[in-house]
Amino acid sequence: MNRNSYNIMALAPNTSKKRETVCIFGTGDFGRALGHKLIQSGYPVVFGSRNTQKSNLIPKDAEMLSHAEAAQKAAIIITAIQRQHYNFLTPLAEILRGKVLVDVSNNLKINQYPESNAEYLAELVPGAKVVKAFNTVSAWALQSGTLDASRQVFVCGDDMEAKQMVMDIVRALGLTPLDQGSLLAAQEIENYPLQLFPMWKFPIILSLGLTAFFFFYCLIRDVIYSYVYEKKDYSFFIAISIPNRICPILALILLALVYLPGVLAAILQLYRGTKYRRFPDWLDKWMLCRKQLGLVALAFASLHVLYTLVMPIRSFVSWRTSSSTISQALKNTTQPLNTTYAWLSDSYLALGILGFFLFVLLGITSLPSVSNNVNWREFRFVQSKLGYLTLILCTAHTLVYGGNRFLSPSSYKWYLPNAYMLSLIIPCIVLVVKFVLVFPCLDKPLTRIRQGWERKPQYSE
Repeated sequence: MNRNSYNIMALAPNTSKKRETVCIFGTGDFGRALGHKLIQSGYPVVFGSRNTQKSNLIPKDAEMLSHAEAAQKAAIIITAIQRQHYNFLTPLAEILRGKVLVDVSNNLKINQYPESNAEYLAELVPGAKVVKAFNTVSAWALQSGTLDASRQVFVCGDDMEAKQMVMDIVRALGLTPLDQGSLLAAQEIENYPLQLFPMWKFPIILSLGLTAFFFFYCLIRDVIYSYVYEKKDYSFFIAISIPNRICPILALILLALVYLPGVLAAILQLYRGTKYRRFPDWLDKWMLCRKQLGLVALAFASLHVLYTLVMPIRSFVSWRTSSSTISQALKNTTQPLNTTYAWLSDSYLALGILGFFLFVLLGITSLPSVSNNVNWREFRFVQSKLGYLTLILCTAHTLVYGGNRFLSPSSYKWYLPNAYMLSLIIPCIVLVVKFVLVFPCLDKPLTRIRQGWERKPQYSE
């Protein structure tokens, strides 16, 4: 669902005019909550129900009438009922002719029916102007007033005037309407609340898979190998040491995966010589979830910082430090400062600090409240130029951490390289390919292609 619609209008309608009466079919939780909110916003509300006896649950300022009587008193009727109960509307077809019929229903699963509930409602009552709205707002949010998580209301319908009337009501309730077009968009709107973090599925599954892989990889190298060959029990590494190796590895890999699809797209556009051909579906989906990949990467980087900060207070570190001190005292020797190692250590920390700072900056600018206040060029500069700088710094941070240990045979336990070496594969590929793409011989034609130029196909006679 596209939330960046140009049809967002947060301004409230003119409140000097008298509000039109709104009819609500259905006295369930959502119908009552919506009726209460409408009354608070100055709308006269009438409920239509089979049982006209007013309950204590119904807002006291609302009327309770039969379906037919309630429909006659209002130009806008909100059907807060489930699809399986729509049949009672058929006898009311003449009364509902020309009126705005708002469908707020949802289904139990995605694509439960061949057509959307709103389209089915339009077939049952062909004379009514059916509009889909309010299905992304919960009754609890309406009652409690905590609408931050569901302030946007998707609206669609075939009649522009009817949609405008519904959008005026949405604004009057303090919500933000998003015009999604004709009633054909109703099925997508109905599927939206049923999707559990739709853009987060791939990043979460990928991060969980990589976490499991690197956990067992580090477990084999750092715990099982030491137990088998050195008879040492390092199982406590599972609590701090192994997670503190996994987190930076995943942060670096996921950050590289944010920029890898852009590199692949550039190569594909250069190969095709045009930007007017669709990318493969897998690449399209990958590019759409880059923001989520970046935020997951930032989460792992933040965990790495926290794990690193608690390192000095670990029992194992305290024991190792005291053992080294006692050993030097017994031998009456002191180890001189290795300035080379000091430079490497300080450089490693400095690169990590700068990389994490830019990482946080990328995360902040991805927030809607921040990104909406910068223009496209500024946003692209931060997310692209500073993004690649972040990837360079984090990759350099890992390279300096490893130093020349990859040349040491003792670092390959069971012929397995250290985990940090595996984390460098994708980032280095991305940076090398990006470096090649900035050469003028490739950058100029790519820029022209993205500006709309197409390479003419060569035909052999």
